Amino acid sequence: MTQVIAYQDAYAKAVETRVRAVEGETGTLVVLDRTVFYPGGGGQPSDTGLLLRAADGRSWTVSGVKRFGGELVHEIEAGAEPPSVGDVLIAEVEWARRYQLMRTHTALHALCGVVWRDHGALVTGGNMEPGKGRMDFEFASMSGDLVGSIEATVNEELAKGRPIHVTVLPRAEAFAIPDLIRTKVNLLPEGIEEIRIIDIEGLDLQADGGTHVHNTLEVGQIRVTGYESKGRINKRIRLEVVDA
Repeated sequence: MTQVIAYQDAYAKAVETRVRAVEGETGTLVVLDRTVFYPGGGGQPSDTGLLLRAADGRSWTVSGVKRFGGELVHEIEAGAEPPSVGDVLIAEVEWARRYQLMRTHTALHALCGVVWRDHGALVTGGNMEPGKGRMDFEFASMSGDLVGSIEATVNEELAKGRPIHVTVLPRAEAFAIPDLIRTKVNLLPEGIEEIRIIDIEGLDLQADGGTHVHNTLEVGQIRVTGYESKGRINKRIRLEVVDA
């Protein structure tokens, strides 16, 4: 299986890799032995970037990464001659986009941590793109005053410069942690034996597979751009990340 370096080091921008397989009718799906690309999941989209063959300077744009036929595949543009099995390439992530996603994902975790700590509301959904995202919570009602208070509290927590840690624990040990799952539905299949955990020190501790910054100061601040009702006890908060 492809080694996904992003799970251990979200700041890795490029890595030397080898082509294991080229799939798809037009050769647009490339399987590598290792990659810096995050494949997407948990509301965070996959990375984009480049594959570069140093031997001749040839490059391919990666428009996304996904699971296909049990493998992790890098989608490249159609119509171009694909790389060959065995080729040594440099896989390079589009860093500005990735870093914005890291800041956004951490901001959403900070939001979740504040809402859980101060209001006890579970997460019912979420999604993001670079620089902005939304999260749904189990609130019976929501108001401008409540949202304003949440925004201010999240920004106070981000400004404290809380370190962010990534650990991997055996499933039984992870699930012994109280309130590890903050979603209304547990999205972790039974077959997953090791659980990756994101810890915003003193604020939020959750099972999560995405990429994050090292410290909340890197996020900057959030600005709530809207809120709405998505059901009787399902309320949505939209935010964007801004420089402090």
